[in-house]
Amino acid sequence: MALWGVRAAARSLGAVAPGLAAAWSERLFLTPRRPRRSRTAEAVLARGQPRMLRVEGEDVAVWSWGEGPRVLLVHGWSGYGGQLTAFVQPLVDAGFSVVTYDAPGHGASSGRTSSLPELAGMVAAVGEATGGPYAVVAHSFGAAATAVALRDGMKVERAVFISPPADPLAGIRAFADTVGLSEALWRRMAARIEARFDMRLADLALPAFAPGLDVPLRIFHDVGDREVPLEAGEAVARAWPGAKLTRTEGLGHFRILYAPEVLSPAVDFLAEGRPSNAWPGPELLANGHIDPRIAETHLTLKTGVGHDGGW
Repeated sequence: MALWGVRAAARSLGAVAPGLAAAWSERLFLTPRRPRRSRTAEAVLARGQPRMLRVEGEDVAVWSWGEGPRVLLVHGWSGYGGQLTAFVQPLVDAGFSVVTYDAPGHGASSGRTSSLPELAGMVAAVGEATGGPYAVVAHSFGAAATAVALRDGMKVERAVFISPPADPLAGIRAFADTVGLSEALWRRMAARIEARFDMRLADLALPAFAPGLDVPLRIFHDVGDREVPLEAGEAVARAWPGAKLTRTEGLGHFRILYAPEVLSPAVDFLAEGRPSNAWPGPELLANGHIDPRIAETHLTLKTGVGHDGGW
């Protein structure tokens, strides 16, 4: 449906049946888009080792490259693992192995809806299933999911966040503005989301829990980012102990993933703490399945939400 049709449906349904409109809006909010992969991403993925992992009833597409300490690449909402493949060769050249994946409801993986709690569990589950990450490089909504995973017990030695959002309500408000939801309707939708997950949206705001995280963090954020404003990255940097923020110009929300002025310092930052002990090689899992104990531990929520810069 075209955006004008969505906005018209929101107005008319909201006027006559606000409860139904809130449920419809929630479903729309929970459903990511599936953009076509770029040729560059396809070429890098084709050189990787592919696997399809079964997690919580979904088939999750995973790729890996190289040998050494693992770096997990985490895409954002309506993204796919291939969006971060500019990091693959520099990381492999620096002595790392690299893993990326398409989250459920995204890319080549199964599923239709997603959420911050589900994606946070997926970061932890895929990381553990593929040998345990030394570090994570995460973009946009993937950075929010990674932060929640760290809050909930995932262990890494270093992290790089690119264009991280800070406040889940900001994403809901942006979605409401886009589709034309009234304040009463988006607040009703937000209440449905909180009830679905039995949690407060405020508890998922990164600045609220970042002070308790001790993972060394580098943040890169463009001053002209129209998807996630720079103020969000600044808020995360202020709250996260020892975090360093680098501001870029002219790269926006996506070109920042391919810029040498981001790739080089990010890889150098990860290499500074690279352990000298042996880590797993490039193999993932012999049977292509995640240990069910991992799935039970990390993936207990099956429905969801989220938009870049949002929840």
